Amino acid sequence: MSRLSKQIKSARRNTVGKRKKTKITKAIVPAAGLGTRFLPATKAQPKEMLPIYDKPAIQYVIEEAVAAGIKDILVITGRGKQAIENHFDRSIELEELLEHTGKKEELAEIKNISNMVNLHYVRQKEAKGLGHAVLCAKSFVGNEPFAVFLGDDIIDHSKPAIRQLIYVWETYESPVVAVEEVPLERTQAYGIIKPKQIGNRLYQVHDLVEKPRPEKAPSRLGIVGRYILTPEIFTLLEKTKPDSGGEIQLTDALRSLNKIRPIYAWQFEGIRHDIGNKLEFVKATLAFALKDKSAKAELLEYMRGIVAK
Repeated sequence: MSRLSKQIKSARRNTVGKRKKTKITKAIVPAAGLGTRFLPATKAQPKEMLPIYDKPAIQYVIEEAVAAGIKDILVITGRGKQAIENHFDRSIELEELLEHTGKKEELAEIKNISNMVNLHYVRQKEAKGLGHAVLCAKSFVGNEPFAVFLGDDIIDHSKPAIRQLIYVWETYESPVVAVEEVPLERTQAYGIIKPKQIGNRLYQVHDLVEKPRPEKAPSRLGIVGRYILTPEIFTLLEKTKPDSGGEIQLTDALRSLNKIRPIYAWQFEGIRHDIGNKLEFVKATLAFALKDKSAKAELLEYMRGIVAK
């Protein structure tokens, strides 16, 4: 048993009885944003398809879901996002070309992309915020717990971040959010929890505040792009009033959900790359390039040369 499993399962000793656990087999990935921070690169292609080294950004998220045992994924798209569907669909012409030219390794990789998981798509017709995007998945989810992945967060660890949250779900069968300690001056960019620590990296959420000013923040633990949610969230989202910008905030619905059943927070293990801004996008590209043994030495030499100049 891994150290991570022991940390979470130690809390299981406090639960009463044994019962069959409800598995997490469905996930949603909101991907309807316009990517305005990356213009002009995103004028004619989805932000989610911008490459992080040798893969489009969204593929890292899909692969994390698959590695955690997710069977069905709903991608919430919008106008002009057809490239996402095309990427995960089969390309018969490309497969035939690769086979004809003897590129077996590339052929296997291309086939794996289209076969890795059951992908479904629905359009978010209006940009009304993350809460509204999640609400678009109501009929897909049905009466099951489900995972949510935000594509701007790529989390690199041998144990998938969402799998870490699933461990917590399997212990408590209550919603779980991923959290990370953020600089105090950055609390205005996150939903911040008021935590009660109940284990190593594990917290019960007493309250949630959307983007508080530093002096009002109840902690420095910010919610990042991984969630395990339960179907009650949809009814609460339908009742959530839009904020001053006209968006339905998921954090507001989570605050209401927390009054119905406990919500837990897991301070995940791994390195989070927030690719929602250009600088962090470049850092993520370098980080994944350096994981490629065939490129690492030459890339380091190139970077040393730049620093020397």
